[in-house]
Amino acid sequence: MVKYTNNTFDSNYKKTLGVNFMEKQIELNSTDIKFTIWDLGGDLEFSKMLPLTTDGAVAIIFMFDLTKKQSLINLKEWYKQVRLQNKTAIPLLVGTKYDLFLEMSEEYQKKLTIQSFKYSKAMKSSLIFTSSSDSINIQKVFKILMSKSFDLQLNLPELKNIGEPILIYKNESIN
Repeated sequence: MVKYTNNTFDSNYKKTLGVNFMEKQIELNSTDIKFTIWDLGGDLEFSKMLPLTTDGAVAIIFMFDLTKKQSLINLKEWYKQVRLQNKTAIPLLVGTKYDLFLEMSEEYQKKLTIQSFKYSKAMKSSLIFTSSSDSINIQKVFKILMSKSFDLQLNLPELKNIGEPILIYKNESIN
């Protein structure tokens, strides 16, 4: 969120406790679009704040830490709870810390990438691996979000191979 809205990365950034939000305004085909991006802390204790962050949301980005398999597993419960609040929002599955993920064993990378593919298929979601520190796929997350929200043509090459910063957004690639 901070990388996208302010184009900065702070290695000392503390994880969100509760709710935070930021805004960014962009212009698309001479139309001003204002993103209001809500960040809900990933601990299940914050799930009671879901209505605040999901009611009326056009899209919901489900983020997990690529270096912590459990954070992907925890998304199952978050996804169920979010869908109870908002059944129509476009889901995006985003793996973070891709730069650190590359330091993990090849076996770990392979297993987590395959599991991520399975989750994205079950969620009918795009799958994107990102790195805020190295500026990998951050802008593309929001380009995909806009293309899906406004039914716009997007011509980004998809990356599907293990070891690449995964970028899958075309419906025929996921379903």
